[in-house]
Amino acid sequence: MRVSHSFSAEFDDDNLIAAGGLVPVMLLAESAGLSDLVDAHITLAGSAGANAQVKVGALVGGMVAGADSISDMDLVRHGGMGRAFSELRAPTTLGTHLRGYKFGHVRQLDAIASRLLAALAARVPALVSGVDEMAYVDLDDTIRETHGYAKQGAGYGYSGVKGLNALVATLSTPTAAPVIAGIRLRKGSVKSPRGAGKMIAEALAAARRAGAGGMVTVRADSAFYQHDVVAAVRRGGAHFSITARMDAAVVAATSRIPEEAWVGIKYPEAIWDEDEQRWVSDADVAEIHYTAFTSRKK
Repeated sequence: MRVSHSFSAEFDDDNLIAAGGLVPVMLLAESAGLSDLVDAHITLAGSAGANAQVKVGALVGGMVAGADSISDMDLVRHGGMGRAFSELRAPTTLGTHLRGYKFGHVRQLDAIASRLLAALAARVPALVSGVDEMAYVDLDDTIRETHGYAKQGAGYGYSGVKGLNALVATLSTPTAAPVIAGIRLRKGSVKSPRGAGKMIAEALAAARRAGAGGMVTVRADSAFYQHDVVAAVRRGGAHFSITARMDAAVVAATSRIPEEAWVGIKYPEAIWDEDEQRWVSDADVAEIHYTAFTSRKK
């Protein structure tokens, strides 16, 4: 038996919706003040800015339901969505709204996002549970592939893929899954740490608003092993765990560690060696004093 490709399906029953979970999600967004925050911060002019709170809410709902393009936003108008939600907008209208954003308006969205995260954390304690004791801010970037010659900001980045480069900061705790504390879109060809210092400052501020009153540790890979990144973390009153690149100075430092100082990490899949009375693991750890970025005055 083979699948037939000569048919099409429509979800047009007025009493059914495919994304019933959107109702409690959007109720939570309303209770956290999403519409009020958009009214207070977005200053788009003309038709693009009209009813911004409705259009932003529709875009949020569409993304939660899985939309990843403007045409996908039509999913908020199928079936009984008009009975579950009011003031729905067509994809073309939402596209016009998005095209009205400039860099300054993106910064306004940043202000909305950080305040919304704080409001959500106040309403849903489990969202960032344990944040008053210990929290982590993880920093990383990702390349999202794009197609076509006219995509603004697209370029060939370090991955060799033509796309857009997003810098993302997430907030998590030992008992809570990560939530986005900050995100910034950059030109695809830029290097990973571009804008990382400012992103760290804003992500730490968002974490504090969300209730991170205890120790906060910023974690990043070796792409962010730079003086400016570490300085931004320290200015924000946080600790850091950043992978150091294996340059000559780091290799020289680790070579001075005596063999007996290394200790095996007990991973969940580690094996206990009865003869040697130790855990056989994929890695060992040790400590040594090391001063990084000695070429900088501070």
